[in-house]
Amino acid sequence: MKLKWWGLMVLGASLSVLVGCVGGASSATVTPVRTDQVVVVASIAPLGDFVRHVGGDRVKVEVLVPPGASPHTFEPTPAQVRRLATADLLVLNGVGLEFWAEKMVQSAANPNLRVVVTSEGLDIMQTVDEEGKVGGNPHVWLDPINAALQVARIRDALIEVDRAGKDIYLKNGAAYIEDLKALDREIMLTVAQFREKRFVAFHSAWVYFARRYGLEQAAVIERVPGSEPSPGEIAQVVETIRRVKAKAIFAEPQLSSRVAEAIAAETGARVLFLNPLGDPPDYAYIPTMRHNLEQLEQALK
Repeated sequence: MKLKWWGLMVLGASLSVLVGCVGGASSATVTPVRTDQVVVVASIAPLGDFVRHVGGDRVKVEVLVPPGASPHTFEPTPAQVRRLATADLLVLNGVGLEFWAEKMVQSAANPNLRVVVTSEGLDIMQTVDEEGKVGGNPHVWLDPINAALQVARIRDALIEVDRAGKDIYLKNGAAYIEDLKALDREIMLTVAQFREKRFVAFHSAWVYFARRYGLEQAAVIERVPGSEPSPGEIAQVVETIRRVKAKAIFAEPQLSSRVAEAIAAETGARVLFLNPLGDPPDYAYIPTMRHNLEQLEQALK
């Protein structure tokens, strides 16, 4: 997906025919309606929470990926496409997480929409899929320092679309970035007390977290989210769990834990849950990350 981090003027007035409409929805009859708030659409709950902390009462935030769903398998609805047609800002993670975003933006046909890709400029870790194709791992927000840099990009994007709110965005952004740095220090101190540094994850969501705090992802169950592992891959995971004497397998509430439970029954490991996306609509990034830290502590301390 070739969306620049800073902004995207989508389908200018000279374009007369819409292409790639999601779900067959047409936005030709939608008339943009402005409110007294900046309308922001965020792809996932963590980004929506970042926007709320920076924007406060000046923004109205809507999150695309619904509770319990995974962005890896999500498809926008026609109603969401129509909503994007009236939005001021679309906040994306990038690194291929929102594989559906480019088509959605084209379908919305909103010439005033700005798009910020918050992972731009971050140190992206590489992954290799089951076909040997190399790509970037998108789960950057699970490292609080990366999250702070994403917040800074959101702050700058809000200033661009609402210059009157600049002082508010600067103040709120600075305060929240300090909170994220404090979270980073809290996690660092807790993980330093872990006796075990290796863990088994459901899919490769926690590599940025592991890199930041000196942990090691020993194995993953699903190399491709939403695609069940082969019997041979399951056997490899079982062997790794026995070799590293892992006490737990970390599943995720957004994806089926059936295979994780079967492997746990085979190895005697517990199934615990790490939540990369939290539980909208009452999602908050910092408490969610503290919950994840508690889950890790149960197995690794």
